[in-house]
Amino acid sequence: MSGNKRVLVLGGGFAGLETAIYLRKKKYEVALVSDRDYFYIYPTSIWVPTGRAKFEDVCIDLKALQKAHGFELIVDGVSKIEAKDKLITLSSGKVLEDFDKLVIAMGAGKMKPKGVEHTLSICGVPEVSLEIKDKLDALIKKGSGSIAFGFGGNPKDSSAVRGGPAFELLFNVESLLKKKGVRDKFDLHMFAPMPQPGARLGEKSYAMLLKMFERSKITKHFGKKIKGFEKEQVIFEDNSTLASDFIMFIPAGDGHEVIKASDLPLNEAGFIKINDYCEVDGFEEVYALGDSAALEGPQWRAKQGHLAEVMARNTAFNIHAKDQNKSERKGYQEHINIICVMDSGNGAGFAFRDDRRSFLMPMPIFGHWVKRGWGRYCKLSKLGKIPRIPGL
Repeated sequence: MSGNKRVLVLGGGFAGLETAIYLRKKKYEVALVSDRDYFYIYPTSIWVPTGRAKFEDVCIDLKALQKAHGFELIVDGVSKIEAKDKLITLSSGKVLEDFDKLVIAMGAGKMKPKGVEHTLSICGVPEVSLEIKDKLDALIKKGSGSIAFGFGGNPKDSSAVRGGPAFELLFNVESLLKKKGVRDKFDLHMFAPMPQPGARLGEKSYAMLLKMFERSKITKHFGKKIKGFEKEQVIFEDNSTLASDFIMFIPAGDGHEVIKASDLPLNEAGFIKINDYCEVDGFEEVYALGDSAALEGPQWRAKQGHLAEVMARNTAFNIHAKDQNKSERKGYQEHINIICVMDSGNGAGFAFRDDRRSFLMPMPIFGHWVKRGWGRYCKLSKLGKIPRIPGL
């Protein structure tokens, strides 16, 4: 038992929510701070722009989660972190200080290339998915056009890239256009600064991805750094351009502005330095996980929801073990891998990579329904309505 020890968790995403749930299982008093009143299931948000899912389908009310698990919910932003003194100032001006342990899982900021306001991101503010839908609906109503999908990289941290959702949304839009009978009226483009975007999945997986591009007649613009954007135009470092009626662009992750302004130890990209147990270097009873943390590991490592949840469960375990004066600890580095059911709207591919193997396995037709089933499972299991499956 934890006694009356109180844990403050900053962030209501995969890492923060999972931490709160598992600390409650261990009878801790937990307060969860979230800047929105719902948990957003980003992996299934790719279907909102194409109309395969409604916005509310990919949300879980945090008040319902609070009721299911018994944590305190504070819907507010965080404006200042003083980790040494364990003082947290909220956007409302309220100061939180009555806690014994601090878990930081606020996510990351975004890099801001010039003119990025001329783009929309499926990995940005959740409501932007509805703006993307409006753009796509307008183009389909027009009957023809050009659509560009892309993502950026952070040269200071190779793990801060979100390429998968760009691929998934691209293939889902391609599937939608086929279904509407207008695919031949649209030019689809994919752009990224890396010579081989998606290569972190492994050579064989990347080769299969290229075949998918060729089969779908998607034009590739790879290996050119992105200089910036103008209205309906991508500008590359050599001043060549890509004209498009609509640009969906996922910027690379960057350190959260509030975290950058804090007293926390940061890597060059602005992510919090931690050890294998998610403990913040040089700070007592302060932990960081998910997109807020600086991950150590192979060059191909990626920040994904399932790893964030592993870090969360391990953090809950380590906090409890420490309070019980037990020496056992659980680290996250042995769990670094890439797992993705890459949905295409009419099927999927199961991508996997760890330090021993990598593959991309086609899952025609049924793969789409596997991912939709996972979305349903995610909702019900987090609400405690069905048992959790280990590892999912």
